[in-house]
Amino acid sequence: MAVLNIETTRRKGTVKGRESRNQTLNTKLTPTEAAAVEAASEADGKAVGEWLRDLALRELGRDNRQLPSLALMGEITAIRLLLINTLEPLLRGDKMTPEQFKEMLRYVKTNKRKAAADMLASYAEGTTEQP
Repeated sequence: MAVLNIETTRRKGTVKGRESRNQTLNTKLTPTEAAAVEAASEADGKAVGEWLRDLALRELGRDNRQLPSLALMGEITAIRLLLINTLEPLLRGDKMTPEQFKEMLRYVKTNKRKAAADMLASYAEGTTEQP
């Protein structure tokens, strides 16, 4: 009985079906930043290089995923602007003419994206102060 002996030429560290990783990117960090990166990678149970690679690749795809978030936040902000700017005068007992309401709609349409971007930026910074 003959035994079929097939040798595979697989280099150490390569994964079948995946392009080999042979490009290196470097950066410099302060000791504090390096400690924070090491702590975060340990918390995820990953080596620092693997954690940084995952983070970089996740960030590359982030722009496409943020567009729906920005659009949704824009519409939510538009509703918020409309409610705040129309309910406040009405609660004071003031009347709003149809022309004033149309002007308010134009204002909301013009300012909703900037207001949404500002709100998203405040969440990213960890501050969510309301105007």
